[in-house]
Amino acid sequence: MSIFLYYQEANINIIQEGAVKGLSPQDFQRLINSPEVIAIKVDGQLKDLSEITEINPEVPVEFITINSKEALHIYRHSASHILAHAVKELYKDANFAIGPSTDEGFYYDIDMSHTLSPEDLVQIEKKMTEIIKSNSPFVKKKLRRKDAIEFFKARQEPYKVELLQEINDDEVTIYDENGFIDLCRGPHISKTGRIKAFKLLSIAGAYWRGDEKNKMLQRIYGTAFFTKEELKAYLDYLEEVKRRDHRKIAKELDLFSINDDIGPGLILWHPAGAIIRKTIEDFWREEHIKADYQILYTPHIARLNLWQTSGHLDFYKDNMYSPMDIDDISYEIKPMNCPFHISIYKSSLKSYRQLPIRYAELGTVYRYERSGVLHGLMRVRGFTQDDAHIFCREDQLEQEILKILDFTIFILKTFGFSSYNIYLSTRPEKYVGSLENWQKATSALSKALDLKGLQYEIDQGEGVFYGPKIDIKIKDSLNRSWQCSTIQVDFNLPERFDITYRGSDGKSHRPIMIHRALMGSLERFFGVLTEHYAGAFPLWLSPVQAIVLTISEKVNDFAMEITNHLKQKNIRIELNNENEKIGFKIREATLRKIPYLVIIGEKEANDKVITIRIRNGNNMPPMTVEDFANLLTKQIINKE
Repeated sequence: MSIFLYYQEANINIIQEGAVKGLSPQDFQRLINSPEVIAIKVDGQLKDLSEITEINPEVPVEFITINSKEALHIYRHSASHILAHAVKELYKDANFAIGPSTDEGFYYDIDMSHTLSPEDLVQIEKKMTEIIKSNSPFVKKKLRRKDAIEFFKARQEPYKVELLQEINDDEVTIYDENGFIDLCRGPHISKTGRIKAFKLLSIAGAYWRGDEKNKMLQRIYGTAFFTKEELKAYLDYLEEVKRRDHRKIAKELDLFSINDDIGPGLILWHPAGAIIRKTIEDFWREEHIKADYQILYTPHIARLNLWQTSGHLDFYKDNMYSPMDIDDISYEIKPMNCPFHISIYKSSLKSYRQLPIRYAELGTVYRYERSGVLHGLMRVRGFTQDDAHIFCREDQLEQEILKILDFTIFILKTFGFSSYNIYLSTRPEKYVGSLENWQKATSALSKALDLKGLQYEIDQGEGVFYGPKIDIKIKDSLNRSWQCSTIQVDFNLPERFDITYRGSDGKSHRPIMIHRALMGSLERFFGVLTEHYAGAFPLWLSPVQAIVLTISEKVNDFAMEITNHLKQKNIRIELNNENEKIGFKIREATLRKIPYLVIIGEKEANDKVITIRIRNGNNMPPMTVEDFANLLTKQIINKE
């Protein structure tokens, strides 16, 4: 958001949001020179401060100040140019592709013979600091496009030439910063010295234009803030992100692994991770049965013509694996579950009295993801959707969407997610079906959200090819957003598969189909849960809910008795009666993030009580085994 300022008694003050007209030349110049102002917007167009040589009192002017998102992007984009300048100073053969700002910072994709290492980033940062200290201006220049092409050809900058060849404008802009020239629309900060706090973060590979058929470039990531305090807070946040990385925690807690001999993006669930997953699945099935869903199981492959009928082959081919031939007939590994659920619906004649019919499946699907985007559990090639499809009459549609919204929020809150953003995604450029049905479907979704009083944003053109959708992005304990839940209204697949129901008039009618996932991918949801709790899962999800630790061999019989008793109460419990010091046992159990540590010594054995240590280090008063079992059972049932 941009804010305009006024100058009074040598102090800049914020007065209101919006644009201003009629500033005097003197006040205008003072504002231009203010450290609070990064750029300017004239009649709605962003411009560099250096571009303004005179003012028209009739033209609205908006000053882009450091508390606006636009200013931060301009600031970071300027930092990316300084990065490129520094790299060119150090590595003369460097060619530059693109270097945009992002919501987290900036990056630049570079083609060069030297393979960068983390140590190189230190030298690049030093050179960037020198450029910043020089306080060189960013000078904007205009060139005819054909002249710019010749200019960058002469400088042997093939990526800039390729970009220019695709621009339709007759005139383009370049920026000259102390002899370093780059193609850019701008705007930029006025001088390099305005960068006060920056940090280069990492190096990665990136295919030119994201196409693996193109050359692999080296991408340098960085970030920049207006103050050192903001930068430090962000770097501390990144350290916390690293600490919570689900891949790191998975190794520490032995949850899952990925083996390249089996295949990238394919998950091996270890016992600890598998028991958490089973607990999630059991809860999911129980709640769906309560909500009048019918549980299904479907195959992993189907004949190719099924995907032709569904439209997936036309709209989703790049994400599907190559067909295989079985008995001279082409089959495809399933990327979706919906055609199978439709087939089950069609297996018998349906009456209007039977609707709505709600089918649910924890269905494993397979989608081709490029190796460069695979990321632990967050981006995989084989994953399980908590999928459901509801077949209903048009007069039932609104009520079904309302029920799904309630069900979704209940599930998310049970897992500890109470904060989320909601988006209504509308018709994309490539779609199937009539505009009338798209309008009906979009209206039903928006009306349900309004009736529930849920705030949402319109995500223009981001619907799926067969219908609009509601997306719910949960926020974790670090306030990061994750796409999980989705509700999609579909008038099109029922037509493609010609599914009907017998109406009260005795005639055939077309049902409406709702596609719905509450957690999305179980793999990704598991990864988000792991990072949300930093591996310290709530009691009901913890793979080991309690562990019995003995102080000496003398109490082994009592410890075994306790362990067996708690197992009979369906508590997931272990016994550690190894000949180790109790301090070592406690540290080991704490590192495993086990919620409750039951410590047994001679006093406890004699008194027939147990001492409980919570994983946060606090101790509970001594209690009987039965009281402890009741306490855990209550917490597990209530999912505290």
